[in-house]
Amino acid sequence: MERIRVRPGEPLSGTVRVSGAKNSVLKLMAASVLAEGTFVLQNVPRISDVEWMGDLLGAMGMNVQRRVDGAVQIDRPGTITPEAPYELVERMRASIVVLGPLLARCGEAKVALPGGDDFGPRPIDMHLRALEALGARFEVRHGFIEARADRLRGAQLLLEFPSVGATENAMMAAVLAEGTTVIDNAAREPEIADLAALLNRMGASVLGAGSSTITIEGVTELSATDHRVIPDRIEAATFLAVLGAAGGEITLEEARAEHMGMLVTKLGEMGMRISPEGDGLWAMVPGRLRSVDVATLPYPGVATDYKPLVVALLATAEGVGIVTENLFSGRFRYVDELVRMGADIRTEGHHAVVRGQAMLSGAPVRAHDIRAGAAMVVAGLRAEGETIIGEADHIARGYERFVEKLSGLGADIADVSEPPEEPVVAPV
Repeated sequence: MERIRVRPGEPLSGTVRVSGAKNSVLKLMAASVLAEGTFVLQNVPRISDVEWMGDLLGAMGMNVQRRVDGAVQIDRPGTITPEAPYELVERMRASIVVLGPLLARCGEAKVALPGGDDFGPRPIDMHLRALEALGARFEVRHGFIEARADRLRGAQLLLEFPSVGATENAMMAAVLAEGTTVIDNAAREPEIADLAALLNRMGASVLGAGSSTITIEGVTELSATDHRVIPDRIEAATFLAVLGAAGGEITLEEARAEHMGMLVTKLGEMGMRISPEGDGLWAMVPGRLRSVDVATLPYPGVATDYKPLVVALLATAEGVGIVTENLFSGRFRYVDELVRMGADIRTEGHHAVVRGQAMLSGAPVRAHDIRAGAAMVVAGLRAEGETIIGEADHIARGYERFVEKLSGLGADIADVSEPPEEPVVAPV
């Protein structure tokens, strides 16, 4: 189990490059199921989730490898096995997005019910209802979703909630369906537009991605192609949160303010100065931040992935802030870890009341999931003494060279994982 040590230190300074978006690249990799040939994805982060998605595609008979130039090459043969085994799917919930492309390309799929981060249930009912409307049939048996579709046909889909995963699954199924599909109340995240860009490069006809209505004209064939992954807005937000805790002045190369406009506005209200610079963002924190109220909402609102970072910032901001979670139940589980560090946080249902303290107190804590782990790092930079974050392998699922990047900005952070024990060999 990996561990990270964090201590408060000098204000941050310097430049850091934002990696490719985790929440985009996994879906782009899944889209390679749709066409025979060789795909090349540029700007792919070196993170655990990418390796696991590669393993999942490999289990289907595809070849995934990291090239010398850093790109990921995916070779999709003419025939694949349309099955996603439990031991791979349980690692990350995003693997459910192979369901749509498998149905579209193979007419059948057997996908284990997904695992992923530990922050409460996120049902996949909307995924299945959208695919059923396109003509798929499902059975859930022995922990697997077994799906069939003799021929997918375009349909009018109205999502009851703008689910990112359901939108992506429906898009990837509809591109090879017969006729026109219209997805209303579609998710609007930048990652949706990135997936649409790849699909269109492959020969699909997807219009309106990034808006609440997406129109897809089905085609009979797609081709493999190359694509560059968009920058990771969640990683950029994490660097801003780290800056908010430690103070200082940094530049984020390739960060896109337009992908996180509401968060930038909230951080500005807290006292952080942020402005576009070249192909990225410049940010500076002149002093202790001020508290604000924050509510998570579908894009372009404040993403639920940002919330642990915001709560950690509010824990040492001046004043009292109220945080409301409108998207997922159970995503305040990391609050107990912040309270261990001296944070004054009260939770009730979907709300958290955060009364800022001048400083927290370093303590051993756990990373419950990817973003909660990053939030512990934010808190540790405003905590007297030393904070040891256990189960930090969660962080490696979503952040490339996280410790190295923050160290390069001047943060007092180090990987203190114990090396694996050498196997004991009995004497012959």
